[in-house]
Amino acid sequence: MPDAKTEFLTEEQCWILECWNVTSDPAVSIARARVEQGITTKMHRLKNVDERYLIIAGSGIVRVGEREAASVGPGQVVFIPAGIPQQITNNGNSDLIFYCICSPRFTPDCYEALE
Repeated sequence: MPDAKTEFLTEEQCWILECWNVTSDPAVSIARARVEQGITTKMHRLKNVDERYLIIAGSGIVRVGEREAASVGPGQVVFIPAGIPQQITNNGNSDLIFYCICSPRFTPDCYEALE
């Protein structure tokens, strides 16, 4: 189980707790993301990495590329293809919490800020 004390705030305004990201398993990484109430993450994309958000708590509005913004809540999965801009807003009354499942695994060099 990940140590909650290792959670960190990213420059895009999202708290991250790494759950699984090891070089011995290059196929996938999993991190818990937490976006505080009223926060919109900065627009960004992942180069050569597909990402899925598995929403577990709260509510939000997700923007993926040219698709129309969509409401999301617990149990929903959002697929974000590699290289496509993405952003999420917490429009609820509590933290928006979701798992980021990346394939292949996330590495800092795949991240590209767009703002």
